[in-house]
Amino acid sequence: MTTLSVRLTDSPADDATRAALLADPGFGTLFGEHMVRIDYREGEGWGPGSLEPYASLSLSPAAMVFHYAQAVFEGLKAYRLADGGVGVFRPDANAARLNRSAARLAIPALPPERFLEAIDALVTADAAWVPNGEGQSLYLRPLVIATEPALVVRPSREYTFLLFDSPSGAYFARGVKPVTVWVSEDYARAAPGGTGFAKAAGNYAASLVAQRQAQEAGCDQVVWLDAIERTTVEEMGGMNLFFVLGEGADATLVTPELTGTLLPGVTRDSVLTLARDRGLRVEERRVTMDEWRATNADLSMTEAFACGTAAVITPIGHVRTRSDEFRIADGEPGPVATALRADLLGIQHGRLPDRHGWVRRVV
Repeated sequence: MTTLSVRLTDSPADDATRAALLADPGFGTLFGEHMVRIDYREGEGWGPGSLEPYASLSLSPAAMVFHYAQAVFEGLKAYRLADGGVGVFRPDANAARLNRSAARLAIPALPPERFLEAIDALVTADAAWVPNGEGQSLYLRPLVIATEPALVVRPSREYTFLLFDSPSGAYFARGVKPVTVWVSEDYARAAPGGTGFAKAAGNYAASLVAQRQAQEAGCDQVVWLDAIERTTVEEMGGMNLFFVLGEGADATLVTPELTGTLLPGVTRDSVLTLARDRGLRVEERRVTMDEWRATNADLSMTEAFACGTAAVITPIGHVRTRSDEFRIADGEPGPVATALRADLLGIQHGRLPDRHGWVRRVV
């Protein structure tokens, strides 16, 4: 039972309209019918909040989010389960990460129980918008923004937490086909002591010019190197990277270690756990471009892939830099990435046992 005040839309979509929209929802362009809003005021804390119809916001041009970028967000998904119900994947992990991000930007923490209450209320209200297709989901976007109208440079005294949803299909239009990546040597995503570990809106704004460069080079995504030496591989776009060395019983799954400049992905953590469940050797360590080239050249690297909430697991087929280009193995999805993706989706859709208690059933 929610403690949020509830005001549902006066004109919900009819079944036929909703079915037509869900037949091919795309990613991030279709939105549900409701949202949650909770306001914060210094000295009073977080208010009672409300579940209300999805609508535009009214903010002062002086709202501090527009000037000093106090904005953090999360991304998580609700899935249609095999028995017709709806479950949300690891919302407790997203609640914790939202507060870690908030702390870095001097934003007050939202109690995790309030976060979960908001998730439950919204997913219950918009349950009919959860699509049925494999890998499809109701993508959930929580965010916190600074709303106090003031131009002095300091933390805001007022904030708004929002949660809305987006019925979604595959993040990449081509589905699970391997992507081509561009290694950025001109730009850095994050530096030690910065906000790399946080889901801060400014991190993504700073990444867009490199992503455009990647597209101009005929690539799907950008791969980031460390900001100091420009030799160590960190992330792909907003996703965590994985490499498979060897194959079969001799395979080792390697991922860049968390140093404070990488986002600690919820999907990354899930993949590491599932890999260990499968008996794979797992290493979290520094990976350089020299190692990537060398292990690919001598064929000891058999796969490379990226993972994240939006795209789940995405194989990497080709790598391009200003000086060279190489293909990963045969350029096709490998068995490790394929198996881990099947495990992850199987748990998310309720077809496989949820041994780690990751799925929060809402409906």
